[in-house]
Amino acid sequence: MKGNFPSLETERLKLREVTNGDANDLYLYLSDPEVMKHMGLQPYESAESVQDEIDWYASIYGKGTGIRWGITIKGDDRVIGSCGFLNYQSKHHRAEVGFELHKAQWGKGIAAEALQAVLKYGFEQFELERIEALIEPANTPSQRLVENQGFLREGLLRHYEYTCGKFDDLYMYSILRSDFE
Repeated sequence: MKGNFPSLETERLKLREVTNGDANDLYLYLSDPEVMKHMGLQPYESAESVQDEIDWYASIYGKGTGIRWGITIKGDDRVIGSCGFLNYQSKHHRAEVGFELHKAQWGKGIAAEALQAVLKYGFEQFELERIEALIEPANTPSQRLVENQGFLREGLLRHYEYTCGKFDDLYMYSILRSDFE
């Protein structure tokens, strides 16, 4: 995962590296309680505090443990969400996928279009065999999104994460290379 950060393009979207200059754009959606509700994070309180998220994107790419693209609409370079891999395990040919999107963009098929491009990249460029998604039971829109991409729900991980002062159950979803092809 080293070297030049890859950009991805779809019919409507350009997925690109998130930079420090994108902090205000990220703050617009990462400060929204509805967007953050199922992310295990408190809403960000300032554009400066979003720098932690941007630094995390850079660190997982630098360490080779993940990659997170900023989602933009072609012709408009503002970041309206992100999608990418974390917990990349090269030995096991697997990674976890995550995503979020500005509330104003919900219901337009943007997350599905971005996720499709990221999955394709993962199977083709990272040679992944398995991509996982961990989703809170109450987050039915994200469950529908991954199910529509071919993910299967494998089970419930009880009290799997401790975030925001509580233990969270998470559904484990996965898609295999053969499911995607």
